[in-house]
Amino acid sequence: MKKAFLVALALIMAPMAAFAANYKEGVHYTVINQGPATAKPEIAEFFSFYCGHCYNFYKTAIPAIKKDLPEGVTFKQNHVEFIGRNMGVEMSRAFAIAHQLKVEDKIEGALFKAIHDQKQRFTNLDDIKKLFVAYGVEAKDFDAAASSFMVNAQMSQMKRATENAQISGVPAIVVNGKYRIENSSISSYQELQDIAFYLTTLK
Repeated sequence: MKKAFLVALALIMAPMAAFAANYKEGVHYTVINQGPATAKPEIAEFFSFYCGHCYNFYKTAIPAIKKDLPEGVTFKQNHVEFIGRNMGVEMSRAFAIAHQLKVEDKIEGALFKAIHDQKQRFTNLDDIKKLFVAYGVEAKDFDAAASSFMVNAQMSQMKRATENAQISGVPAIVVNGKYRIENSSISSYQELQDIAFYLTTLK
């Protein structure tokens, strides 16, 4: 009985191992540093609210990744500043504020919809503040978070992570702080997810 189970397990794992072996450095992913990987496995998305592809990624790929995330693997997001001119920085601040106030689940979608579906033009932080207030955030809470140490620290961390990962286009996925998936080699969101999950097993 035990032997039969092991044979069955081997048959199941064999194609998975073969498939994983097809993921090649320099083709499917790039090693962005020669140092150690993150202490715990993580998948990090880099995105911009001004990126239409990121909006589609938010609606399709991200829910699937979160739903199927392997046990022990964390998912995090980094907003990039290099899209949207000066408002790119303010959108990074908006994302950090939403995270600090624990309203990112509704604000992230609201900002994407406002920009891409409603064609709303944000010109300053006050415009962003109005959207937060419309979604139930107290104006005073927004103001306090906007200039807080935690928000400034998160913005600095996201900018540093973007530079370290050599991100020049979004959406982008970096796994374990060390492996950047090359979108040009990906044929579907499912394949991207498979590669991301595979890379979480690497050190």
